[in-house]
Amino acid sequence: MNEPTRLRVLYVDDNPDVADTAVELLLLVGFDARACYDGPSALSVAQEFDPHVCLIDLRMPRMDGIELLARLREQAAGHPVLFAVVTAMGDKEARRQTAEAGFSLHLVKPVDPHDLLDILDQLAHNLPAPPQGNSRQQTTDFPTEEPPGAK
Repeated sequence: MNEPTRLRVLYVDDNPDVADTAVELLLLVGFDARACYDGPSALSVAQEFDPHVCLIDLRMPRMDGIELLARLREQAAGHPVLFAVVTAMGDKEARRQTAEAGFSLHLVKPVDPHDLLDILDQLAHNLPAPPQGNSRQQTTDFPTEEPPGAK
């Protein structure tokens, strides 16, 4: 019998204290989590780690969060990944920009740890067990709620 899949979370922030603290919390509650401090290292880690969720700071040197999102999506090659921006920018324009870029969630710093854990816990409960002999999930669809009036 297969064990349930642990939710894999990649946290990318150019502030190591923020990324490391978040990852420590996620590991403590049972998620599989990794921290990266810039876009290029996130691309490298994501290739091996195969995250279910990427939490990405918007403003980082070398590669901003929007460029990183595009490159991670390309790298994921159709595998389902939830991308959430974690930023200090919570105004309408920032939210519009991140939605247009393709982020599924826009979280404003400081993110309440309980809120973050609730979001990730909901995702974790909807992951199927991996097929035997296959470490990469290819058919997982994350549940999404339709916005009111979407039909």
